[in-house]
Amino acid sequence: MSFYCNCPTDRCPGKISGNPLNGLCDKVCVQVKKVFDACLRQGQEDNVTVTLQSVTPANPTYPLTFVSARSIKTLAEITSLQVDPLPDRQNCSRVQITYTVPVEVVYTDANGIEGKGVANVSLSQDVILYVPAPSIMPYEVEAVVSVVSPEGVYVSDNTFSVTFCTTSIIKVVMTVELLIPAYGYANIPPCQEYTQEVCSGFFELPLFPNSDGTL
Repeated sequence: MSFYCNCPTDRCPGKISGNPLNGLCDKVCVQVKKVFDACLRQGQEDNVTVTLQSVTPANPTYPLTFVSARSIKTLAEITSLQVDPLPDRQNCSRVQITYTVPVEVVYTDANGIEGKGVANVSLSQDVILYVPAPSIMPYEVEAVVSVVSPEGVYVSDNTFSVTFCTTSIIKVVMTVELLIPAYGYANIPPCQEYTQEVCSGFFELPLFPNSDGTL
């Protein structure tokens, strides 16, 4: 079993039934990444030029035909960041961010052979976010990004012009020591091994036939 496979103990994570104060026994200090603010943006980016840095298999026969593209990492690399406090909104700032996310592009070459390559896509956002007051511990801005491409056009060599559907979450975070109420340590149940039980019927047979007193 596991936490969510028939584990009825109240020392496992899951929905609370009854009084949530029952069983509370500790105030625990945990080190976590606290999210002070976050926002979600979904949109379409047209005519994005992507150039494959490496292709597999090597030396495809041109021209190439675009098949699909998808991001291969979720935490983007921030290449440019500017935070400007807004004087008329307490603790809010204008956050201008440019970030890069790697994508895998699937294509077929002139001989119909499927290949793949990796390229970097740069995106920008200009948003308003809550930013904590100055402290010894610095805050950070993170970009969690997912991009997919439904269509693209071959340009030349290993370059495509692509339309991307993007989902971006921009977060203001800080690693902190946070005090939280707790129910103590969790009970870790044993794993439930996956099996198709193809031998179950065979193993249920008796080792020797039952004796009915006849020869």
